[in-house]
Amino acid sequence: MHPAGGSLGCYAAGPVRRALATVTRDVVACRACPRLVTYREAVAAAPRAAYRGQTYWGRPVPGFGDPSARLIVVGLAPAAHGGNRTGRVFTGDRSGDFLYAALHRAGLASQPTSVERHDGLELRGAWVSAAVRCAPPANKPTPEERDRCLPFLEDELRLLATARVLLGLGAFAWDGALRALAALGHRTSPRPAFGHGAEAAVGAYILLGCYHPSQQNTFTGRLTPAMLDGVLGRALHLARQPTEEPTCAD
Repeated sequence: MHPAGGSLGCYAAGPVRRALATVTRDVVACRACPRLVTYREAVAAAPRAAYRGQTYWGRPVPGFGDPSARLIVVGLAPAAHGGNRTGRVFTGDRSGDFLYAALHRAGLASQPTSVERHDGLELRGAWVSAAVRCAPPANKPTPEERDRCLPFLEDELRLLATARVLLGLGAFAWDGALRALAALGHRTSPRPAFGHGAEAAVGAYILLGCYHPSQQNTFTGRLTPAMLDGVLGRALHLARQPTEEPTCAD
């Protein structure tokens, strides 16, 4: 049985891509959280001086990556002048630079840089998402905003049929991943605590923890490239373990 409890492993790539495209359209059209809508649009209407003249995305940011991913990376939310500007998760800011460089070193990304959503970056065996899809004031979504947004992550988990490992970047993403998995019937007890390098079996998935690649962590050395490489190496090892797949008819 597939980890998410379905039989999507027999789907052709085309139907899965189309289903994920539907989730993307639903994400981009969402206006469920008035505070986040107001903030993301206000930021887009008043670009930073460094980005003056650019057209900001100013909408919720969908997940991105390989429909055959075995690793799902879960972040907190788009940055106001990162994903909210470029329209792609972890793209156009220092956190994304740090993350995608590491994914490239791990063989999961086609290039080490992430500038804008049409820059040619492709992910191989990985999907990058977030617990909340709109840029929040002070990078702090409310619990209510998180709960309204998590069904999008649940939809991605249902469709990413080969996913085995989730990597939560920071405590908020770790908690969001646990909640999304619980909504799909994957639970563990006692509830695992977040920590860098923390590892927990959650139903048919493995959840790993990593400090968020924010400047607050990377500039102070709380998270180094070697530390992120180590967690990604562990994620790849776990993701490559064999799982029982449904038998497909010819």
